[in-house]
Amino acid sequence: MALTAETESRLYRSLRVAAGAAAHLVALGFPAAVAVLARPGSSECRWGRGRGEGRMSQLTSPCASLPGLFSWHPLLMALAFSFLMTEALLIFSPETSLLRSFSRKVRVRAHWVLQLLALLCALLGLGIITYNKHLNGKGHFVTWHGLTGLLAVLYTGGQCAGGMVLLYPKLMKNWTLAKLKLYHATSGLVGYLLGCASLMLGMCSLWFTTTVTGASWYLAMLCPLVTSLVIMNQVSNAYLYRKRSQH
Repeated sequence: MALTAETESRLYRSLRVAAGAAAHLVALGFPAAVAVLARPGSSECRWGRGRGEGRMSQLTSPCASLPGLFSWHPLLMALAFSFLMTEALLIFSPETSLLRSFSRKVRVRAHWVLQLLALLCALLGLGIITYNKHLNGKGHFVTWHGLTGLLAVLYTGGQCAGGMVLLYPKLMKNWTLAKLKLYHATSGLVGYLLGCASLMLGMCSLWFTTTVTGASWYLAMLCPLVTSLVIMNQVSNAYLYRKRSQH
């Protein structure tokens, strides 16, 4: 029996609510799991490359002068790209935003705060791993994970700077506010996907693959994939599909 348009609409909305709720849980659960695995402040640093990361270097190396320095890197990056950035984008979800009862102005300010916190965590994570590799005489940005992570952090910084245009649209007099929002949303989606790609490549490193094995590894890989799909659907419905229907 064919479903009515109203039934299909309710079913689709229910699926989006369920997917959004799952994204909230994953956004918080993934960094929590990384915190348990990394044990921030622990005195052992793991190095090397795992699945898809090329040749293998040494498995375990003590931190040269600052014990536990490396252990903060995965946690800060997980907080930046899994929790803070995901929540910053889900704020605008019409179904699952935690601030949907507030005005758009409040949600925009909260988005800005979360994005800045995400950038701060990402910069700290990048600085920590760079300094730690310097202390241990390791090469910088020699893996796909390192290069993608660097690009994601730089892109996030540029995206935050670009967001100032939306706070002060008069700076771009030749552009309509609707067009600025469209470009900011789509470019932000690219940056978010870069961050998720960096997380997934990080889970191919030897540090992660020696700690998480079997089905748990595949489950962990699903986390950024799930949030990516939810955010892609949200941005597509809010901007891309709507813009296409207007033509």
